Formats: sequence, C-alpha cells, structure tokens
Amino acid sequence: MEKSKIKPEQEKKVELLYAESHNWKSSLYLVSDEVTFIDNLLNSYVFEPNTPNLFERLQKYQAQIKKNKERKIVVLDSIDKHQKDLGGMLECTDYACDLGYYQKHEAIKAEVVGFLENFQLLKSEIFNYAGGILKKRKP
Repeated sequence: MEKSKIKPEQEKKVELLYAESHNWKSSLYLVSDEVTFIDNLLNSYVFEPNTPNLFERLQKYQAQIKKNKERKIVVLDSIDKHQKDLGGMLECTDYACDLGYYQKHEAIKAEVVGFLENFQLLKSEIFNYAGGILKKRKP
C-alpha cells in the first residue's frame, strides 16, 4: 500500500518539474523569434544614415545578439539534459533523494530567469536606441 502511494506522488512531482522546464523552453523559443526580428531590424536600412556612431552602435548590438544566441543554446541544452534526468527521480524513495533534483531544477530556473532578464534589458536598449533614429517616412 505504501509503495503504491509513493509512485503516483513521485510521478506528480516529476510532471510538475517537467512542465515548468517545458515552459522555460517555450519562453526561450519566443526569444528566438524576437531575436530574429531584432536581427532583421539591425541589418535593415531603416536608420538615418547621418546618425553619429550609428555603425559602431549597430555592431555592438549585433555582437550582443550573437552572444545572446550562443547563451540561449547553452541554457536550452541544460534544460534538455535536466528533463531527461528527471526520470531518475521516479526511483527516489525519500526526500533526500529528491533534493538533488530540486536543487538542480532551481539552479536551472535561476539561469533561465537571469537569461530572460538580460535579454529584456538588451531588447529594451535596442528598441529605445532604434526608435530614436529610424528614418522619418515622408507622406
């Protein structure tokens, strides 16, 4: 009786952790779409050509976007590995065993949150800069 009760509880714990990590991946895939838009914006010709330091600023942002893409791949790999490892949690019979999985989960969560916060700051900086120097369309 005791064993049959533990199994469904463990399965629920694993499902919750897996679902949360799946949501992280969804957020990171959305970032991919936003990065594609930003990349296209930075590589377009919609900026006023006589803006001081335009080329340097655009190059800086493009380099930051490239680093962002590379970091996202690392974070996604961490999530994938974690999701694969979560099956081992089903073998746990006590909280001490679960603890390692929870700690790893929280560490990856912190990594994802930090990545998303940094991306939002970069995106905001790029949009604020770009918005001020876009070419004015004449009617």
